[in-house]
Parts: sequence; C-alpha cells; structure tokens
Amino acid sequence: METKEEVLVKEKLVKLVDGEFTPDQAMEILRALIDQKINYHKIENQQNWERNHNIDSEPFFKRIQELEEEKKNIYQYISNLKKEGKSIEIKGVLTVKPVI
Repeated sequence: METKEEVLVKEKLVKLVDGEFTPDQAMEILRALIDQKINYHKIENQQNWERNHNIDSEPFFKRIQELEEEKKNIYQYISNLKKEGKSIEIKGVLTVKPVI
C-alpha cells in the first residue's frame, strides 16, 4: 500500500512527440504546439481580466512574447536544416509531478 508521501513524490512522463520528421512536418508540429500555448495564455489572461479588471496582464503578455520569439527562432533553425536537406528528430517529453 502506498503512503500519501510516496504518491506525492512520483512523477509522470508524457511522451508528447517522438520521431523523425521532414522540416515541413517538424515546423508544423512545433508551430501547432507553440500556437496552442500562446492561445492558452491569451484565454487565461482574458478570463482573469473578466474576473478582475485590475489584474496585471504583463506576465501573460511577456510569456506570449517569449513564445513568439521561440517560434521565430525555431523557424529559422528548421529553415537552415531544410536548406541542408536534413531530417529533424523531435523528442518532447513532459514531466508532470506535484509541487512540493
């Protein structure tokens, strides 16, 4: 039988992406992931603002800006690999665990 402490320290790995892709496929996958995260922050900000018009939206906008910059950087990186005729390996594993 597991104790409460044992359950709390466990983590779960989620294999989100794992494979070899063409540059176009890789860009589509990464763009979709980043865009989804951007949309999450936009919706979260809107919902928080609707509950409290005095909320500080700066952290949301900052994170969105960071993700937009990452999207530009990955596009440039993949474009360079495409010019070289390279395939792209993507390994995306999420670690999910309780905050202690």
